[in-house]
Amino acid sequence: MDQTLLQPFLAYTWKDSTTLTLNSETTLDWTADEWTVPINLIVSHVYNFGHQPVQLAVGGRVYAETPDEGPEWGLRSVVTFLFPTGG
Repeated sequence: MDQTLLQPFLAYTWKDSTTLTLNSETTLDWTADEWTVPINLIVSHVYNFGHQPVQLAVGGRVYAETPDEGPEWGLRSVVTFLFPTGG
């Protein structure tokens, strides 16, 4: 299967570590000539649980283009454990 993935994004982070991201995870299936184009809007923030920094994120997506029988919308939640190095 021949596919292409494009993942453009715009993100803004405030001083308090809150980030707003707008991106797409566009795929093109060259064999079937089908595009999938989700548009994602995600908000995230870094919290400290004791000494462990953790980024929590939540967002939604709508599809600008999808194959027949494809999804129309979606939700995403993410938990990322951060391990910063001294530097």
